[in-house]
Amino acid sequence: MSRRRLRVAIIGSGFGGIGAAVKLARRTRAEIVIFERADALGGTWRDNHYPGAAVDIASHVYSYSFVKWDWRRTHATQPELWEYTNAVVDRFGLRDRIRLSTTVVAARWDDATRQYELELLGPDGPVGAERFDVVISATGLLSNPRYPDWPGLEEYRGISFHTSRWEHEHDLSRRRVAVVGTGSTAVQVLPAIAETAGHVTLFQREPGWVESKLERDLTPRERWVYRHVPLAQRLHRYWLFWKANRRFRGYDKGSRMQRRMRQRCLDFIAATVEDPRTRAALTPDHAWGCKRPIVATTYYAAFNRPNVELVPHAVVSATETGLVDATGAARDFDAIVFATGFQAQRMLAQLEVTGRGGRRLHDAWADRATAFLGTTVAGFPNLFILYGPNTNGGTSLIAQLEREAEVAVAAVRRLERGARAVDTSPEATRRYVEWIDRELASATSAKDSGCHNYFTDERGHIVTEWPRTQLVFWWVTKAWRRRGLRYER
Repeated sequence: MSRRRLRVAIIGSGFGGIGAAVKLARRTRAEIVIFERADALGGTWRDNHYPGAAVDIASHVYSYSFVKWDWRRTHATQPELWEYTNAVVDRFGLRDRIRLSTTVVAARWDDATRQYELELLGPDGPVGAERFDVVISATGLLSNPRYPDWPGLEEYRGISFHTSRWEHEHDLSRRRVAVVGTGSTAVQVLPAIAETAGHVTLFQREPGWVESKLERDLTPRERWVYRHVPLAQRLHRYWLFWKANRRFRGYDKGSRMQRRMRQRCLDFIAATVEDPRTRAALTPDHAWGCKRPIVATTYYAAFNRPNVELVPHAVVSATETGLVDATGAARDFDAIVFATGFQAQRMLAQLEVTGRGGRRLHDAWADRATAFLGTTVAGFPNLFILYGPNTNGGTSLIAQLEREAEVAVAAVRRLERGARAVDTSPEATRRYVEWIDRELASATSAKDSGCHNYFTDERGHIVTEWPRTQLVFWWVTKAWRRRGLRYER
């Protein structure tokens, strides 16, 4: 039977979008167009080029399963990750399928044609609309920076920028610099800029648990083995996944593994931070795993430098010359670096999606963002979301994205064989979300144990996190998709 050729739009050229494009190109006849709002591909690892930027997950798992790569470090830095991204694009001939500097503003479903009409915006304004049979959103959770709304910030006269929009034209050497935030980005930025800055002050609303990353350059012998022994890299990858699966038990608040992870972090603080008062302020009082665990080797040691100061209080306002903390103390700064994270809960925030009956996706998510397998939403046919609700977690985000892409590819293949639309069962979605909530409460109870984190929305729902291991996600996306996806002719 001949297969019809579909047009598939992929929004975003980060790891999710590129991975989906590779799988579609290898297994379908689809015409693929990747829309990227920036003037270069790469997503997160294009945008986040701040000093010290690196992945905190081992390189051999923070990578595609279908590409063997000659990694230089155990944990890749931003330049190496961006190099990897571009190499994958070239290896699979995707570059001519990417439209740079083109923003997808809206996607509107047309029931008559069984297509989405995409409204497009170029650097100089609207560039018209195009129709696609399938839309895959790969915009991710970490693409829109979150800026503070402190009173007086607009009056500040110094340098200020977000870590994901780093302004390298500003030399921070010998300047007084404020870093606001203590997440995975701040712990990399602080030691990097402290080497040259005159004085660095870190404002900490709430500390997180930190353990040593133990990163290093891979030896020439290791790299030779991974290049020339066919199974070496794959076996190493399996071993890393196995270790991470054991570690996952630590998210259970009463587990032995959680006590072990907590003690590992306490030992790291005790062995590294010299000043007892600073050490006490850096020690969390919440459960390990309540926040995203932080893996960083040089963060604690930075506080032993004479030019680094910890303020264990939140910022409450800004002045023309600096910041005011929760105690009322004001400090002057030449530059403020916002390590304040992203709008992770506002999924697809910059994209207006309209499904059947004119229903808006953001209206469907008014009470809570949910999706079947974290990927499809009832009433929005032929739409697939990568890094959607409750998919963050496991061991490697890229492995999660590959599994979600497989759901989309399987659906596109069915559509090629004659189906006109694939929608999602509301009942299957309801049962799936109920299962997610039960698993979050039982297996990852630490994530809802009272700290500030990006997992939880304003109504108290954990909307970003996957509650089980990577292996379980692989099984669920493979075995359950027939339960919830409905094909229409």
